[in-house]
Amino acid sequence: MCVLAGNGPPDGSEASGGAGDGPRWPRGERGIRIRPSRSWFTAGFSVGLGLTLAYTVLETLLRISSVLTLLLLALFVAVSLEPVVAWLARRRLGRGRAVVVVVLGMLAVLAGFLALVIPPVSAEISALVDAVPKWLEQLHDHHSALGRLEDRFHLIAKARRQLGGGSGSAVLGGLLGVGHAVLDAVYGTVLVVVVTVYLMVGMEQLKGFAYRFVPLSRRTAVIDLTEIILARVGRYMLGNVVTSAIAGLATFLWCVGLDVPYAAALGVFVGLMDMVPVVGSTIGGVVVSLVALSVSFPIALATAAFYIGFRLAEDYLIMPKAMRYAVDVHPIVTVVAVVIGGALLGVVGALIAIPVAVALGIVLDESVFPRIDMV
Repeated sequence: MCVLAGNGPPDGSEASGGAGDGPRWPRGERGIRIRPSRSWFTAGFSVGLGLTLAYTVLETLLRISSVLTLLLLALFVAVSLEPVVAWLARRRLGRGRAVVVVVLGMLAVLAGFLALVIPPVSAEISALVDAVPKWLEQLHDHHSALGRLEDRFHLIAKARRQLGGGSGSAVLGGLLGVGHAVLDAVYGTVLVVVVTVYLMVGMEQLKGFAYRFVPLSRRTAVIDLTEIILARVGRYMLGNVVTSAIAGLATFLWCVGLDVPYAAALGVFVGLMDMVPVVGSTIGGVVVSLVALSVSFPIALATAAFYIGFRLAEDYLIMPKAMRYAVDVHPIVTVVAVVIGGALLGVVGALIAIPVAVALGIVLDESVFPRIDMV
């Protein structure tokens, strides 16, 4: 295919125009310039190559999505701890020593949590192992409750058929899956801790590098806005830690007062879950109420009522006091942000949803709305 670009000089010679005459296309037999069209093969190849690259990038992002989520969590933790690190650095410790103090504090909290959780879990596993032979004896005793269930449903025969029918490999695969999950959890924890330490140490250098991508004429305003966001988000997270600590302490005292087992472990668990907005304290209350069933049904009902009352007190008394120096977030924005964050990134998304909403609100109040009002 070709495109007729026009007639040349009468003598059939090539035009000798300068640079402004445009490209010199070849001429046909009658002196008509011939402009070659773009090959359909080249266009199709370019489109196919672009689609292939886009698919490869998307597939790569999906494969490393879990690692990206952990890195986002590390950045979130580093930003949340930045006010503490900055405060310690101003007390003549220097940034490096301040980071060491904060990291040691985090590791102490983690070690304390493991020390509280591992013994009761180990005790329950030992009790389960010891109870299995007794349950087997009761299955063969036709006068016991388990024996009557065995006579009616033939549980042992069904279990033998399942294990003999090739599902032994499935059991082994399940055990290997549990081991793999444990290793993933350990790896994720180590990765988050290490990356958080590096981010806390190099926070100033990281911010300086990011600011260089902003034009110089707008850099000062962007720096001021970023510092406001980091300060308020850090204060919000510190307030959240305070409310979570109060929830954990209240759980511990309640469990001790009513002889609910594992009071310390449940207190730490509720404190950690309370850091997740909206749903965290509810999940913690449900778990503690279920554990209280081991004492009695009235104790479980009283525990559920206690958590309902505590949730109301937390929303209307504790949270406003703790968040006095942070920005206000409307309840509707809170619920929507937590739902969207949880749908996108799970627990990590729900955890960082409110700080992201806080940052977005600051950008709107400090930058977007003033420009709109000036129009």
